[in-house]
Amino acid sequence: MPKDSKEKAIADAQRAQLDYERDVETAREARRKSFERAQKAGLSLRDIGDAVGLHRSRVGEILRGE
Repeated sequence: MPKDSKEKAIADAQRAQLDYERDVETAREARRKSFERAQKAGLSLRDIGDAVGLHRSRVGEILRGE
């Protein structure tokens, strides 16, 4: 593989990784905000956890940003 091709492939892989990390962080923040809205609507940590398939303690961790 020519050097330019390898450099382009590396740059492409690095760009894809950065895009992935940004998308994951965006999704994490959206989930936390959604859980906050659910809690404000009166749902307990257990209710939220049951709805999304997580243990209530994990829901609490997400709400605390852990």
